Amino acid sequence: MGEWDVLGRLLDKVQSNSTVLGKIWLTVLFVFRILVLRTAADRVWGDEQSDFVCNTQQPGCENVCYDLAFPISHVRFWFFQIIAVATPKLLYLGHVLHVIHIEKKDKERMKKHAELDDQACLFLQAYKVPKYTKGSGKISIRGCLLRSYALHLVAKIILEVLFIAGQYFLFGLTLETRYVCTRFPCPHKVDCFLSRPTEKSIIIWFMLLAAVISLALSLVELLYLCVKAVKECMARRQDYTVTPVTPPLSGRKDFKRCHETIQNCVNVELEQLQQRKLGENRITSRVSEAANIVLPENKNMGEVHI
Repeated sequence: MGEWDVLGRLLDKVQSNSTVLGKIWLTVLFVFRILVLRTAADRVWGDEQSDFVCNTQQPGCENVCYDLAFPISHVRFWFFQIIAVATPKLLYLGHVLHVIHIEKKDKERMKKHAELDDQACLFLQAYKVPKYTKGSGKISIRGCLLRSYALHLVAKIILEVLFIAGQYFLFGLTLETRYVCTRFPCPHKVDCFLSRPTEKSIIIWFMLLAAVISLALSLVELLYLCVKAVKECMARRQDYTVTPVTPPLSGRKDFKRCHETIQNCVNVELEQLQQRKLGENRITSRVSEAANIVLPENKNMGEVHI
């Protein structure tokens, strides 16, 4: 079954881009579902049709009764279930790869603009910082990746619920040892018997329990992401709030010292202005006194000459 290896390699890439609960979910999927389905269930259900015996010789009656008892094989049903549940995870992986590709292009553009002046480089570094890829190479689940992750969790939960309900309505919770068939072309009620019903019922319960555990992990992970998104929104609101004018208690002494320094500088400037004005007033007063002294002397001199 090479398809399991391909699916395993793809999901292994998703594991590095998931939360802790997502990694536990992948472990449950690999160990308790794929491994059991690949080893035990496939062998147990290998003789389901060959050992399905009905107490009639009517041609076609046995095939019709088998189709009535098992509309689809349990193994194929679980195979479709695993593929359907893993598909949202693979779509999320595609989105992650797309985001990483975009950020790699942004980094390449920053390298091309490295020959610009220092201010342009600082501007690019400030506004083109990678949002999702960390320095260690891991992915930070935030922004659009957080929404994509939550959306794929919702899809997984819906698919898990649909397949669990489908298994219950198609097969029930256990297998009966005897099936009574009254379908055409059987001439009357026909009793049909299958092999190893108890062993098959145990595997059915095991796979159903693994599906319920996967569903519970997805619900808890979705709740965790909702709480994380609310915390991020609260942190953004705190970042956008206006800081108060008054400094905190720890910085009031520094604020007072700074205020006193500024006030002293202002006082010094005012004193210098006042001194300049006083100096100008003294100069003007002395000039006016000298003019008053000179004018009378000039008058007297004129009178003597006449």
